[in-house]
Amino acid sequence: MKFRGKIIDIACLNHFTRVVTTISKLTKMCVLRLTPDNLFFVLSGKVANGGVSMWCELSQANFFDEYQMEGVSSEDNEICLEVTPENLSRALKTVQNAKAVKVKLTKKHCPCFTIAAELPTLSSVSRVVTHDVPVDVIPRRLWHEFKEPSMPDFDVSIYLPPLKTMKNIVDRMKNLSNFLVIEANLNGEMNLKIETDLVSVTTHFRDLGNPPWGKNMFQLHEHRDPESMVEARVDIRRLQQFLMGQQVNPTKAMCNIVHQSVLHLILLHEDMSLQYFIPAVA
Repeated sequence: MKFRGKIIDIACLNHFTRVVTTISKLTKMCVLRLTPDNLFFVLSGKVANGGVSMWCELSQANFFDEYQMEGVSSEDNEICLEVTPENLSRALKTVQNAKAVKVKLTKKHCPCFTIAAELPTLSSVSRVVTHDVPVDVIPRRLWHEFKEPSMPDFDVSIYLPPLKTMKNIVDRMKNLSNFLVIEANLNGEMNLKIETDLVSVTTHFRDLGNPPWGKNMFQLHEHRDPESMVEARVDIRRLQQFLMGQQVNPTKAMCNIVHQSVLHLILLHEDMSLQYFIPAVA
């Protein structure tokens, strides 16, 4: 089982750091799956049991100048590691000006992700900084828990408003209630609602648009009025956490709602995708 990679391009290093930092805001621990073509950050909380789950997929070719790996076996050519993304993020942030960054799976006092960076210097003596980030190797028998989640059979899919705007609204609403109702329809409309015994607050968004696959789902639900709202009531802290952690400037941001069941948030960039599932509460 071997892994080594090298990033030379500063823009790629910065982007990779932003992705890892975003992950670190969403979870304290997650699984890093390495395959020959992709890297995956996975959090497999059981949504049915009230836990959030996450799936982030990166194409290695868009980040690494060199990338070599040998998995557990030729049939199972993967490596699964449990990592603390905060530690990985902290190490990457200290090497942002490096001429090159090497990442390697090593065996020190425990398995580690070793990050070695050659930093610029005014003298002829090179300066190398090394970080060892401890990881746990996940045995093959548990891999089935970290496969890509299936797309839920959602009732509505809609593009999200600007995430910064949404974050500011949710931040204010958090002071009023622990729960938020997010509702949307097939007419590009979305509402964020807080309802308590003392106060009722609603923010309306219009003309957001529905993704093409949402139109396909609409054909499956031809009987549904496009004006009718589908909703999910969620823990507002989990939605706030998702919005606070976002640093990847996605080209597209959308959400799917399974009525009164799951809120499925998706961020897309040309070289990465992030899915985040928040279970609805009664």
